[in-house]
Amino acid sequence: MKKALDEMKRQLGKVDIIIYVLDSRIPLSSVNPSLNKIAQGKSILYVFNKIDLADEAKINKIAPRFKTETSDYIILNSTLSGLGTKVRNKLNALASKKLSKYANKGVSITIRAMVVGVPNSGKSTLVNSLCGKAKAITGNKAGVTKANQWLNIGGNVELCDTPGTLYPNLADQSVAKKLAYVGSIRDEVVIKEELARELLIDLQQLYPNELATRYSGETTLEGIAKVRGFKVGGGQLDEERAAAAIIDDFRKGRIGRITLD
Repeated sequence: MKKALDEMKRQLGKVDIIIYVLDSRIPLSSVNPSLNKIAQGKSILYVFNKIDLADEAKINKIAPRFKTETSDYIILNSTLSGLGTKVRNKLNALASKKLSKYANKGVSITIRAMVVGVPNSGKSTLVNSLCGKAKAITGNKAGVTKANQWLNIGGNVELCDTPGTLYPNLADQSVAKKLAYVGSIRDEVVIKEELARELLIDLQQLYPNELATRYSGETTLEGIAKVRGFKVGGGQLDEERAAAAIIDDFRKGRIGRITLD
């Protein structure tokens, strides 16, 4: 992560705007303080991504907080096509002073934007959608993008796709578990049963009806393993399989459209 942040700092001199991709299921927890520091002095377009999986009413209340004199926001699903014009319009508005300055001199310039965000927030999928073809490597797990890539998305805009960056110190366990829920932290370094139990507690507090509907009224790992018939040898409940199913259900929106922040 330090290497990725250092490389971003080196590229910042070439950048007019930062496109900050947030996961709409955990928009506040996917704001990385380290990225905030290196973004100082730059205009920012906050992209509330994966809205198809999130609680849109909540996001419509949260997103306006991110609009200032030097920042704006857009709410979208990066897997959809036809996003180019909307995003370019936002970028042109944020860069309007620079564009006007050069236009008065009869010079047409390119807006250069750097795409940042925590792992698995959909950065590369957004870049590909804007390009109209697969130019950035994507995957449904953390750490797919390994290096910065400059890409032309048409019009007067170039994007730099960057590796996902997590906090240097995930001391806040509430934030850490939410990042793990959405796959920003690699599954290999978490205990799925514990993560699933924490997720069920949060869902029971915030989305009890959706949780009960999905699992026939069951709200515990053991109860869900039982109702789903997940068992191992000797008839014991297969809690590991149940945990994996619960996490997968959440990530794919099968429990409902959820925002945990």
